[in-house]
Amino acid sequence: MPRPHHAPRSPRYDARQALLDLSTSDPKLGKLIERAGPFTLRVASTQSPFEALVESIIYQQLHGKAAAAIHRRLLESFYPVTSNEHFAAQHLLDCPNEQLRAAGLSHNKSLALRDLAAKTIDGTVPTLLRIRRMSDEAIIEHLTQVRGVGRWTVEMLLIFRLGRPNVLPVDDYGVRKGFALTFGKLKPVDKVTPMDLPKPDVMRRRAKKWEPWCSVASWYLWRACDLVKPKT
Repeated sequence: MPRPHHAPRSPRYDARQALLDLSTSDPKLGKLIERAGPFTLRVASTQSPFEALVESIIYQQLHGKAAAAIHRRLLESFYPVTSNEHFAAQHLLDCPNEQLRAAGLSHNKSLALRDLAAKTIDGTVPTLLRIRRMSDEAIIEHLTQVRGVGRWTVEMLLIFRLGRPNVLPVDDYGVRKGFALTFGKLKPVDKVTPMDLPKPDVMRRRAKKWEPWCSVASWYLWRACDLVKPKT
């Protein structure tokens, strides 16, 4: 079997300082932080960009369990050629279409994965060592050249794989809803309409108070959505 992912770890930035700075610079956000509790974000930074994007592409527009099953079948389909390692970009380029279909991948996702593999080999997708030295915007510019990879996908990689502290995904529904619940007029009992959700420029203006900790603020906006879910 391919090796499992290494256990996620805490980000390398100073989360305690981030919470202090955010609560001081934006008291409304500070109240949310107090209600939501400890910052428990974990990152899986040992994945290479190729490995992380393989997973991201598979998970797009799928329920988590279904995507996990497809991802597992794809990994297993390369064993024992890859021993206990994740398959490489060249493995993906060389495999037949039938292997990808058997794993459960759609035609479009198969094309996206092959494009990812090709752009990994030609250097468009950086190695883990190189990507750690790049700015957030440079990473976004490189990775969005891959078919099926948009800005949001890269922002999730920046927050949850690379542990970057200052990412604000203004197109993320959960972040927008959390922003409306925390700073807008949206009430927990309201049915959310497009008019309730903030525009990107409104979010960016507020987020100037949060720099350089926008990733931490975003995490708490996701938690704002969790806080209004019915108890089960």
